[in-house]
Amino acid sequence: MGNAKDRYYGPYVDSQMLRSTYNLVKRIFPLRQRPQPLHKDRPCLNYDIGRCPGVCQALVTPEDYRKTMNKVAMIFQGRTGELIETLSQTMEKAAEDLNFEHAARLRDQINGLKQLGAEQKVALTDDTVSRDAIALASDEHHACIQLFQIRAGKLVGRLGYVADAQSGEPGAILQRVLEEHFQTVDPVEIPAEIVVQHELPDGDMLAAYLSQAKGRKVAISYPQRQGKAELLDMVERNAMIELSRSQKAIDRNNRAMDDLAAVLDLPELPRRIEGYDISHIQGSDAVASQVVFIDGLPAKQHYRHYKIKNPDVKPGHSDDFASMAEVISRRFRKYANAKEKGQVIRKWNESSVLTRNATAFSDFPDLLMIDGGKGQLSAVVKVLREMNLLDEVRVVSLAKQREEIFLPGESDPLPTEADQPGVQLLRRLRDEAHRFAVSFHRQQRTARMRRSRLDEIPGLGHYRQKQLLAAFRSIDYVREASVKQIAEVPGIGPKMAEVIHEYFHPKGDD
Repeated sequence: MGNAKDRYYGPYVDSQMLRSTYNLVKRIFPLRQRPQPLHKDRPCLNYDIGRCPGVCQALVTPEDYRKTMNKVAMIFQGRTGELIETLSQTMEKAAEDLNFEHAARLRDQINGLKQLGAEQKVALTDDTVSRDAIALASDEHHACIQLFQIRAGKLVGRLGYVADAQSGEPGAILQRVLEEHFQTVDPVEIPAEIVVQHELPDGDMLAAYLSQAKGRKVAISYPQRQGKAELLDMVERNAMIELSRSQKAIDRNNRAMDDLAAVLDLPELPRRIEGYDISHIQGSDAVASQVVFIDGLPAKQHYRHYKIKNPDVKPGHSDDFASMAEVISRRFRKYANAKEKGQVIRKWNESSVLTRNATAFSDFPDLLMIDGGKGQLSAVVKVLREMNLLDEVRVVSLAKQREEIFLPGESDPLPTEADQPGVQLLRRLRDEAHRFAVSFHRQQRTARMRRSRLDEIPGLGHYRQKQLLAAFRSIDYVREASVKQIAEVPGIGPKMAEVIHEYFHPKGDD
């Protein structure tokens, strides 16, 4: 989960340009390069070559680092020109003060910033005004929207959105996208002008809201001629390109779902498919994953982890059948309870193919894919039958070795080919479930191994373990610390510090 203070920019369409910008920003400004320090008492190579200010060793003050981050934020806010002007003034002041080293660093930063968007010039009559241009292209089902962010005549950002073409008139779709976009930006990022391809149904109201948020007038225009109209034509052409790409991806996924529906003899396309896998090492740190594909694409916001609670699954004793049965029971318990009360389980709001507006049970799957063979499948079928849900959902398993699909009650796999689109879709789902489960298992195992060493220290409870790890980051750093350093950790004290130090350095050890 993200922090409430985190700032998000995008979604950017041109990923190559975004990566280029990001890499250049990291070269221009010294930023923290690692989530955890490489060394306990000294910075790493990134500090020596000027790529990192030494955050982990407190070699930069929070205030100075915040200033650097604000400069980076200005770039992604499209305020590069303003930043260059500010840095130029600071550079001149540093030169006047004979601080030539600082002035040289600022000069290098300015030259680097000028490389950003050097070839992204947009020819307009007035290239001093900051403006956004928005347009869409649509077919019968989907609308692809492009939002160009132009600052000082340069294209600094190209954002892309997808909507249901049947959800309203083009102007209403554009207004909804603009409203959602500007709800997440800082007032300083709001441009002075927004040019739109279609008239907005409540354009005056949106302009008034943005003007109030920005603290100065924001104009929304619907140009018909000259430069701004040509700008909208360019934005629309980009939207058409993105629509074509989306159509190809959707067609490919629809072919895979059509093939899978034919293979499994499903009455309709499996729009929501869930995949499950178990991960452990000889029963230790057993976990499960639930991944979700919607319309053939990963829907990561619906992914879920499970820690296996079965007491019989423990180090030295694994039971994948029981573990899978537990996970399915926990996942579908709410549906079983609802069905007992007479509620309708499978109920979709089909107003949007891409983003379904959820009703109470809109997350009920069309198909379950179990990673494993007939044993795992039988365990799941038994649970669903006991919960009176077996008639509500189709369930299959995909065996690892031969990529064979098994159905409940069938001893032989389905006659399929490995390169069939439907089978490939299940394989992608299975691989993603496996990756997600293994990743979570490794996290749990690492956390347990880190805790287990500290659990052996007499008198060191869970709270003080957390304090130690927060201060030293790892067991290795705790082992290297002196008694005095350990005692400085909140809640530890001199006596407990002696106990901890003696645990890692027993008397008599050389």
